[in-house]
Amino acid sequence: MTPLSLDNPSSPNAIPARSSSTGYIHAVHHQASKPVLVPLPEETWISNKSVPGMHQPQIASSPPLAGGGSSSDYSLTNGSPGIQTHRHKKEKIIMGPYDYLFSHPGKDIRSAMIEAFNVFLKVPPSSLKVITKVVGMLHTSSLLIDDVQDNSILRRGVPVAHNIFGTAQTINSANYVYFLAMQELQHLEHKEDAMHVFISELLNLHRGQGMDLYWRDTLTCPTEDDYLEMVQNKTGGLFRLAINLMQAESPERGRIDCVPLVNLMGLVFQICDDYLNLSSSIYTQNKGMCEDLTEGKFSFPVIHSIRANPGNLQLINILKQRTHDEEVKRYAVKYMESTGSFEYTRKVVRELRNKALAVINELDADTGRGAGVRKILDKMDIEKPSQEQVGQHEGKN
Repeated sequence: MTPLSLDNPSSPNAIPARSSSTGYIHAVHHQASKPVLVPLPEETWISNKSVPGMHQPQIASSPPLAGGGSSSDYSLTNGSPGIQTHRHKKEKIIMGPYDYLFSHPGKDIRSAMIEAFNVFLKVPPSSLKVITKVVGMLHTSSLLIDDVQDNSILRRGVPVAHNIFGTAQTINSANYVYFLAMQELQHLEHKEDAMHVFISELLNLHRGQGMDLYWRDTLTCPTEDDYLEMVQNKTGGLFRLAINLMQAESPERGRIDCVPLVNLMGLVFQICDDYLNLSSSIYTQNKGMCEDLTEGKFSFPVIHSIRANPGNLQLINILKQRTHDEEVKRYAVKYMESTGSFEYTRKVVRELRNKALAVINELDADTGRGAGVRKILDKMDIEKPSQEQVGQHEGKN
């Protein structure tokens, strides 16, 4: 597979000033008693400097917890106690959907991976804390968006956030936390490198998600190579973001590269997730039975099954229906078994795991430093599924 480019594209052109449809700018015949909005110079809002005499909205600091954090962790220090209370209430409203999902945590494999890879990279504790925060915030926010885009019903065994808070509020909350996470990068030593990594991988994440949605909504079955590229962008994006941020802050900077390994682990993770979605009873309890079929998703076993017998249109038509009928979904699973798609998926996971183990051994060089990463990879074994192994997969990544 061709390596994905991490080049940072140039910024878009500034949006031109707007005028009326006639081309005239209409005069305002009265003056506001007080200016409502005062433009800030770019260097001011980037550096978060205060402007004398200007109201300073409080930006919530991101939380200290591995999975992201909730709005109860935020500190609002400016202004009188009454103003602080008012701002805090507003913050709670904005963060409501995010806080709701955060209060129902998953297994948090990303934090475990950061800890395991840090045995190689030896990132200073202060930087590691920021990186863990940022990755947790981005992951939780991306799940909020995924659930909206996929019309999901359950997440981690509870109703999805947008069915409680509404779609618009959930999207806004997720996007808000994306920017809170970006703000946290200012606490890292290599800020410019961190920002480059952040932008590159969020672009990759949205590229991958965009193709996944396009295939679903146009009923277009991708090739296996196209699917793996999408996974490298979407699932691998947050994995790589974590590792690249760590490598930028590491004293081993330039001497060790863990990205090839984390790319392999991202593929293993997602293909396992696809498999478990269609075969695990534990997964059914947390997300619903064969939810990927209801979403119309072209997952790895589904792609293999459709391409194994292109003349048979049964499976692609089941995807088209977005069915909730469990009997229809059981029939689809039985059909995929008949095309050898589950066995093929297990074979591909075995091959990818073996490649990942070879890279771990190379990085380890008989020092024992790879034990933590090996332990995580051992949990990505669909031939010996366990409650813990199933629980670490959240359905979307």
